[in-house]
Amino acid sequence: MKADLIVYNAGQLVTCASGGQPKRGSAMLDVGMIADGAVAISDGNLAAVGSSADILGLFDTRKMSDGQMIDAGGAVVCPGFVDPHTHIVFAGNRLDEFELKIKGSDYLEILANGGGIISTVQRTREAPFEALVKQSLARLDKMLACGTTTCEIKTGYGLNTADELKMLDVIAEIGRIHAIDVVPTFLAAHAVPPEFKDDSDVYIQLICSEMLPRAWRWYSESQFHNKSPFFCDVFCENAAFSVEQSRTVLETARSLGFMLKAHVDEFTNLGGSRMAIDMNAASIDHLDTISDDEIALLAKSDTIGIVTPTVNFNFGSCEFADARKLIDAGCAVAVSTDYNPGSAPCPSQPMAMAIACRYQKLLPPEAFNAATINAAFGIGLGSRTGSLETGKQADLLILNISDYREIPFEFGAASVKKVIKAGTVAYDAS
Repeated sequence: MKADLIVYNAGQLVTCASGGQPKRGSAMLDVGMIADGAVAISDGNLAAVGSSADILGLFDTRKMSDGQMIDAGGAVVCPGFVDPHTHIVFAGNRLDEFELKIKGSDYLEILANGGGIISTVQRTREAPFEALVKQSLARLDKMLACGTTTCEIKTGYGLNTADELKMLDVIAEIGRIHAIDVVPTFLAAHAVPPEFKDDSDVYIQLICSEMLPRAWRWYSESQFHNKSPFFCDVFCENAAFSVEQSRTVLETARSLGFMLKAHVDEFTNLGGSRMAIDMNAASIDHLDTISDDEIALLAKSDTIGIVTPTVNFNFGSCEFADARKLIDAGCAVAVSTDYNPGSAPCPSQPMAMAIACRYQKLLPPEAFNAATINAAFGIGLGSRTGSLETGKQADLLILNISDYREIPFEFGAASVKKVIKAGTVAYDAS
């Protein structure tokens, strides 16, 4: 047998193999580790996964060049990280708000005073397409260097038809250029724009009658069509949108063909988790105030619960979504950076994993599965990426560590040595 690339001599080959399902309960403690492991790659996909002895014996390496044979040197090899919740297309910064938060101002207070999302909306509306592309590519570069190989990106800083579509065009362009695979999400229901501050229902009508149909037409004509899911998301929260308004948006989106997501229970339990689970959302995200009844519903559903520990860390909060309770209840849990300009300016899934271990009591193998295979299912790509299994896309990392648990343990370290994306080296720290 022939291969385009073989990575061998991995002291720990962490596969996160799941057999086609997200991981729950005790399965999250199993990272599918193979000692002295190897992978063979053909046409950008994993042709075989196993021990180095088996892989090197199975494939004809006599005519392979040095560049086609990568000796991992006993280091950890694992799946590329999947980031299932980001907002990286934006202009400007919110450094002043960082200082306000340190002084004690909370998120909803800042938002009510015209800051937060609304301040980023103003700058993003003003920014030209080319500037947004350049800035967003730089953020993807940071994520790639931290080991992310697939990510979801939301709109939501335009809040009108033209600028939400501009954000979609930026997402398409950076997805075309960059090595990281991008999944688009339409989040026009991110906040109530200033021009509709006295009548959010009218804005909801605009989203449903004009913006969602235009966005779906955009998707139908984009490179993502039939290659990537397209999601609609809503922010169901006080000072944003009610459960009824959120349901209206999601029902309209579902009728057009969108897959569904929802920001719920970040600050207030409004019943948004129940609503989104009942609508078969692919994920519900944040979950800081989710009720026990909703946790039970989530555990019985196919919906992924995505926690965003970087947000609470950035707020200086000691209260986090109870990911330990979610996992123990049987929920499929994923971790995300929620990379955005205000509440989570963090490009690093390893950092999110480290915070999740310390404050949400995930064990290192649970954090690994949450940031890879479960995260992939949270954006509809569990059959394509998120684990090292034969037939899947060859998205993997060679780390400069000998034990995978060092990733969430040694936080802040630059642990990624090489990133292989679809069978090609996309990043090399050396």
